[in-house]
Formats: sequence, structure tokens, C-alpha cells
Amino acid sequence: MAISREPILKRCRYLGISPAVMGVSKESNRNPNANRRKKVSEYGTQLKEKQKLKFIYGVLEKPFRHYFQIAEKMEGKAGENLITILESRLDNVVFRMGLSLTRRESRQLVSHGHFMVNGNKVDIPSYRVKDGDVIELCENSKKSAKFKDVIEATKGRVIPLWLDADREAGKAKVVRMPVKSDLDYEVEETFIVELYSK
Repeated sequence: MAISREPILKRCRYLGISPAVMGVSKESNRNPNANRRKKVSEYGTQLKEKQKLKFIYGVLEKPFRHYFQIAEKMEGKAGENLITILESRLDNVVFRMGLSLTRRESRQLVSHGHFMVNGNKVDIPSYRVKDGDVIELCENSKKSAKFKDVIEATKGRVIPLWLDADREAGKAKVVRMPVKSDLDYEVEETFIVELYSK
């Protein structure tokens, strides 16, 4: 598995996203308009949107392209399907539930076997949850001081409407599949579709 060691604040500034999207509370004090000085080509704009989604969800190029191919075959718009696929990854669901501070941390917690889906332990961060799935912390993990601290730290985080979550119990049910309007950041998914259509 590849590990991203890129500074989060620097990358967020380049991609034009808030560090809060990544679960980081720090703010950069550098000039926010520094990257707007250069004229960006059409390809550059499309590439930046792709890089934004890859960075937010911690997905490398090969699996990202695979997700796009799946999204194209699904009913509806490919760009919106891609967002649904990325949002329904287990590591993202754990982050959205408020049981990890960042998506990187949620990926590690899932791979260490702290979570169950429908009563079965799942240790694959890229596992895609479906409508009606129940995600919960394993019994041993519920007693862990680590999770108690994380739950306390993420109390202010808004849980999306597509999840019926009980943060204190470490349990959530997928009420419906996520859609673009549920996102807490701006993305032009049509640019990604255009990029891969070339």
C-alpha cells in the first residue's frame, strides 16, 4: 500500500479545499490567492479536479480509474456515480460517522479490524457499503480509550443525511446511497469525466 507523506495543508491550499474536509483543524496563514496568478489550461483544470478527489479520499490512480470505469457502467451520470462510489467506501463511512479524526486514520482503523459490517468483521478500507448496511465498532474496540477520545473530539462534526448514526454507540446504518448534494466540499465532477473521455 502506498503511503502519502505530502503535507496536508500545502496540498489543500493548492487544490483549493478547506483543511476541515480532511479532518484537520489547522488553517494556513499563507496567501490564499497565490495559485490564482497563473493561467490554467483546460487540461490543468480537469487534472486539478481529479487530483482533488484522489487526495480527499486517499485513492491512487489505478483504483481511481477503476472506480471511474464502474461509474460509467452504472445508470445515471458517470461523475455523480463516481462520487457515490468514493463516498460509500468503508474508510470514508467511518470518517463520516465521526469515529476517526481524518480519513487517513479511518483507513488505518479499518485495516486493523476495528469495524464490522452487518455483524461481520471487515478489514478492507475500500469495501463499498450498500443501502441498509449496518456499520459498527467491534465490542473490544468500544471499550478502548482511543475511541472515547475520538468521539469526544468529533462531537461538532455534522453527520451526513445518508447515514443514521449513533456516535456514542459506535454504530450507523446506511439509509440511502450518498449523492453530490451531501458533500461538504465543491467539486466539478464533469471535468473528471471530460478528462477520462479524451
